[in-house]
Parts: sequence; structure tokens; C-alpha cells
Amino acid sequence: MLTRRGVLAAAAGSLLLAGCGPQGQRPGDGGTSSAPGDQDLFVGASLELSGRGATLGVFQRRALEITAESLNRTGIQVGTLLRSIRLDIRDNGGSPEVAARQAAELTRAGAQALVGGVLGETAAALAAAAQRLKTPYLSLGYGDRIVLPLQERTFSFKLTPDGTDMARRLADLLESQRIRRVVLLAADGPHGDSGVRAVRDALDNSRVDLVRTVRLPETGRNFRSAAERAAAGEPDGVIVWGTAPDSGDAARELRRAGHRGPLFFDAGAVADDTVSGANATAVEGAYAVHPACLGGSPLTATSTAQVARQDFDRRYTQRHGTSVAFAPYASDALQLLAASARKATSLDRGRLRAFLQTQMAEGIAGGYAFTEGRHGGMEADSLGVYLVSQGSWTRYA
Repeated sequence: MLTRRGVLAAAAGSLLLAGCGPQGQRPGDGGTSSAPGDQDLFVGASLELSGRGATLGVFQRRALEITAESLNRTGIQVGTLLRSIRLDIRDNGGSPEVAARQAAELTRAGAQALVGGVLGETAAALAAAAQRLKTPYLSLGYGDRIVLPLQERTFSFKLTPDGTDMARRLADLLESQRIRRVVLLAADGPHGDSGVRAVRDALDNSRVDLVRTVRLPETGRNFRSAAERAAAGEPDGVIVWGTAPDSGDAARELRRAGHRGPLFFDAGAVADDTVSGANATAVEGAYAVHPACLGGSPLTATSTAQVARQDFDRRYTQRHGTSVAFAPYASDALQLLAASARKATSLDRGRLRAFLQTQMAEGIAGGYAFTEGRHGGMEADSLGVYLVSQGSWTRYA
């Protein structure tokens, strides 16, 4: 039987490899002509390159740059023209107000699409701004409400996993580990809000008892008090729902508060910062639900998706010295925009939005199936479970 995952895998070639073209081809070859610079696909990015969120934002900037260069080697076929991607990447410093202002500035400058927001707060601000501006926006942040309610977010698309899917995977893991009493320690803001709703719903249908929910204070505040409340009563395990660097800080404070049981993270925790330095001992043996791309590409690529992942990983390693360890959502965002421009045969913002919501494809980070009634996020079967072993994220299930 043809499964939903099989359909996504079959679509991978059109998303991931459409920009590769014949060897040696350049814009202008093959009976088409190159578009002038003012007719590029102009993508504006608002990312956390400093301050709160920089742990994840810097990796997404690198993914954008590598993927834009790859696509521009052959150009993007839009009607009879081969177009290039032009990036304008700005630092929002983790501020929702700055992110919203940048969305307006980039749109006025001619951006046909927006990408960014690794934090739930900045992503939500960008989504609201994109709706006012009628500019397609691809979110890299966590929080289900970024694209909900849909009638108020018709121009927004979320690439990160949905909280409900991560929570269900965690509930299954908790049951398999015979965890019976668990505490949820959730970040403040939209991402934490999604986690609270999703974990409660998932555990209601399981044999695991959610003893209590404790919310972390804002980033930069002392987490000790929240960790002490979470560790009280010696729960069998603690779910930490947040993004790096908060996840590692929370784990460290939980150990100081006396929690010796296992820790369970959502995908937002997965970063080098979480498993290194002062956090290393605290998180050893912890589990995380994360897109399966964290395991890297096999040595022998057997699908177009694996070929594309291998190529991306090679380019990233050559440039930055290490393999990319975290889901390169920004790379998928550019590929989705390029595929939409090809199908739309236009760079019109409205047409790009219309074709984005028909995309079903396998990306670098995982599978996506956008529809008119669903603008996010990643497909549930793209997720895997990872174990922190000797300071590394190791595939567990």
C-alpha cells in the first residue's frame, strides 16, 4: 500500500533536487533567459543571531546561506526565466517587536517571502505581521499557535514539529520506560503553552500520571525555584519543554534540586549547548524527541532525500568544520519557496502563498504536507527518539 510517508518520499525529488539540474548548467542555458537582479526571488529573514535564541538562530542562518548558494548554481525556473534567490538576513536579537518591524521593512524593500523566528515569541510576531502585510511567512519557531487559528494565519506556514506529535511520542516513550509519575517543566511563552496543552492531552490517554506542571520564568532568570518545585515529591521523571539554552539550564537546576530520575526533552532542546560544558553531566542519559535528520544521512544514499541530506551535510561540514546537528528548517523553507515559485510560474506573493499550501514533500529536516486547512508542521512520522550518550545525541528509537 502507498503510505502517506511513501507519497512524501516520492515527492522528495521535486523539492530537494529540482534546483540541481544537469551537470554544468547555468542560468541562461537550455533555451531560457536569466532574470535581472531586481527580479530575483527576494527572501527576507529575521533571525535570533544575538541574545535569546542565538543558540539556534545562527545554525538557521548558515542553512539559509548554503541552500541559497546551491539553488543559485542553476537558478530557479519560474516561467521562462531562471531566477536567483536573494537573501536579506537581519538580527532580531530575540525581540518580537524588532522582528515585526523587520518584517515590515523587508516587505517594503520588496521581499516576496519571509523566513525566521526560532523562538515562539518572535515567530508569533512575524506571523501576525505577515498576515497584515499579505506576505508568505515560513516559521522556524516552536509553538502550535503560530499558525492557529488558521483564518488569522493564512500567510503563515510552520516547519517545526507540532506539540501534539512530540507529546504523543513522549507519552509512548514514558510508558515503555515504565514511568508512572511525571512532572512537566515548561518554558514561558507560546512554545511552553503548546507543550502544556499537548502533554496534558497525550498523558490523559496513557497510563502515566502528570503529577504537576511548573512553568519556567523568562530566559535569563534564575530557574532554581521552578526546578525545586518540579523535583518535589520525587517524580519518576521530568519532561523539560523549552528551547536551548533554557533546556540545559533547567536540567542542571533539576539535578541540583535532587532529581535523579530520567529527563525527557522536546525537539527545542536539541543543540550542542544542551549537552556540553556545565550541562554535560546533568543531561547524560536524557531522552529527546526530534526530527530523524539528527541521525545524519547513511553512508550509502538510497533515495533522493538521502542524497540531498548528504549533500547539505557535506557542504555544511566543509564550511563550518562540524556536521550540522540540528534540523535545518531554514534550508527546507527556501526549497519550499523555490518549489512554489516554479509551480506558480510567478513571484507574486499571493500566488506563492497559494502554492505553498499545496506542498507535499520530503525535506532535509523531515516530511511536510501543507494543505489549505493545515499550515504546519512537520509530519509526525518524521520524528525519532534520541538518547544523550557521552555528550552526543544517539538514535534510540
